[in-house]
Amino acid sequence: MIIAPFSRPFSMMAKPVGARCNLACTYCYYLEKANLNKGSVMDDKMLETFIQQYIEAQTVPFVQFTWHGGEPLMRNIRFFKLAIELQRRYAGGRTIENSLQTNGTLLTDEWCQFLAENHFLVGISIDGPRHHHDAFRHTRRGGSTFDEVMRGVDLLNKHGVDWNALATINSANVDEPQQFYEFFRDLGCQFLQFTPVVERGISEERGTRSEEGLSKLPGFDGSGELMPYSVQPDQWGNFLCEVFDLWVRRDVGKLFVQLFDTTLANWVGEQPGVCTMSTSCANSAVIEADGTVYDCDHFVFPEYRLGNLRNNTIIELIYSKQHQEFGRQKTGALASQCKQCEWLFACNGECPRNRFLPDTDGRFTVNYLCNGYRQFFKHVEPYMKFMANEWRQKRPPANVMKLFT
Repeated sequence: MIIAPFSRPFSMMAKPVGARCNLACTYCYYLEKANLNKGSVMDDKMLETFIQQYIEAQTVPFVQFTWHGGEPLMRNIRFFKLAIELQRRYAGGRTIENSLQTNGTLLTDEWCQFLAENHFLVGISIDGPRHHHDAFRHTRRGGSTFDEVMRGVDLLNKHGVDWNALATINSANVDEPQQFYEFFRDLGCQFLQFTPVVERGISEERGTRSEEGLSKLPGFDGSGELMPYSVQPDQWGNFLCEVFDLWVRRDVGKLFVQLFDTTLANWVGEQPGVCTMSTSCANSAVIEADGTVYDCDHFVFPEYRLGNLRNNTIIELIYSKQHQEFGRQKTGALASQCKQCEWLFACNGECPRNRFLPDTDGRFTVNYLCNGYRQFFKHVEPYMKFMANEWRQKRPPANVMKLFT
């Protein structure tokens, strides 16, 4: 019998409403996943099963719950109050923390008071100034969402809720990095994450790739067509370099940019704190509203289904041969050019979902964004070396800004 085999924390993103959402963002990779669970929501029994098992499977005194969607606020506030009650019941002396990713349009005073009282960290999905944000983030009728998101940010600030921004980088904002970055700086954002939109799909003429009606494609699949809202590798590289140049001159230690912090962590040999740049994917998974567990949020496809908490325990699923092999392929399925790359330590091949270009052996293992990342790592190398040395000498990496005074 396997008993708590994890020597470090593992995470399981929870989707209490599955793919249900009150918006219809053009680039969303998750909306079609509703075909997998038929629009179900997590019931109280599954919530308790998940919370109890997730806490008891951890071998460290700190447990992080991550609530995601779809739009998790479509599950009523009673559900989340019950979640807090269950966390306290099963905590067993552990420290419990919660984070929640939302599009911000459903936030109210009641929600924000609850989030503040229970110390939630809230991620707000916002793609920059109005013309960036509204390019692809629409209501179901195609309307603007920018004002409603900004209203949500104001409510979070009013109630003192800690929040960060999650922005997608897409064809609408990738060529305007300064305008993008200055928007978040002026907004008072202290923690900024951005992720490149790289989506491929099967054309309508070819139909879908599965009986569930899925048209999007996972990594390691070289078929399909790149969606027009996706970024190009050279655009991604230019964007990262220009945003970094703005950040490194005045905002180090003031505005925390996840990718830059992750890059520095890999430069000094520490755990990067984000799976895309880690050596393995085995310490994370996702649970759908009906209790079905998949290898990863970006691999919610039938072939990556691990099982269901109605029939299996979290430990059984996370420690299963399938999931461990999925985690190992992060390194084990590296393209030959990655193994010889001077920057391998910095990205570890990045996310497998973006590996779909052919390698010399014919496997689809080359990361689509590789050239962009190589440009970025070469550009930031002298600054990363400086900050890494400051960190090793127990001095603040923010001293790098003195180079520009």
